[in-house]
Amino acid sequence: MSRPELTGHASLFYNEKEARKYDSSSRMVGIQREITERAIELLKLPSNRPSFILDVGCGSGLSGQVLEEHGHVWVGCDVSRDMLNMANERIERKREEAMGEGDSSEDDSDNDMNDNDSNNNDNKGGTTTEEEPSPGDLLHHDMGTGLPFRPASFDACISISALQWLCYSNTKEQIPKKRLTRFFSSLYQVLRRGARAVLQFYPESSEHAILISECAAKVGFAGGIVVDYPNSTKAKKHYLVLSFERSYKAPQGLTGLEGALLNEGRSSSGGVRVADKDPRRAAGKKSRGPPRKKKGGGKTKEWILHKKETQRKKGKDTRKDTKFTGRKRPMRF
Repeated sequence: MSRPELTGHASLFYNEKEARKYDSSSRMVGIQREITERAIELLKLPSNRPSFILDVGCGSGLSGQVLEEHGHVWVGCDVSRDMLNMANERIERKREEAMGEGDSSEDDSDNDMNDNDSNNNDNKGGTTTEEEPSPGDLLHHDMGTGLPFRPASFDACISISALQWLCYSNTKEQIPKKRLTRFFSSLYQVLRRGARAVLQFYPESSEHAILISECAAKVGFAGGIVVDYPNSTKAKKHYLVLSFERSYKAPQGLTGLEGALLNEGRSSSGGVRVADKDPRRAAGKKSRGPPRKKKGGGKTKEWILHKKETQRKKGKDTRKDTKFTGRKRPMRF
């Protein structure tokens, strides 16, 4: 199965059909809950008071629902209107349930109103449940253009399965490095000092993880990438844990291993720590790197296949690979 990031813009991929399929899948709901619980654990929020949390790429509100269960208030933004409609339906259902509870308490107060006027006044004060605001709010916005919030607005930030979308460009104007830098720069501003951010993502390659880490460090964040279950194909998860403290070090993964991306520091002055750009080199194996041309200017088969794959990712029309791809022609027919 190809990655959804390669099919086009997220707002086009997550249409109404995909949004309802995503929200109704018990498997997806379970995975989102598990990842959100882990993100909250990595945030290390104070337990004596609720926190105001930004949910970037909130989707259908599955992660926001977990935040509510932990007693936090959240604001979610997403680029897909259909996903936000699903999240809004969930918020409306919760609001109707709260209003239903308020109506039942109001009926009880009406029964007692004729007996005691003072008790009636107390019950009127107790019917304000239906006017309480929802603990979640939504915003339609592309995170690659920056976050449109006031400085120092949030106590923390989470993002579940969204950050990797910024590593792909759907138009000529969308440059991944610039979009990532713009996002992290605005995130640095909207978080209160002392706050943390946990951004879970699925990198296609180590180069994407390196790019994300470098852009976060460039704007002033410290931290690192936590890899849970690094030896598992399906359960492996990447969490970018960010902090304002220059001495902050990201915790270890659930297996006790931090993964290949956290073995070495990025620099002695702090910042987001990453390992060698090629994990095979960190493991002691010889690194090939991207295929190179021959010394005489000729093109190897590996170089041609790599070039065609790069063109496909950019959305350009490219001929299919065959057994004749890269094969040297005979000197004469």
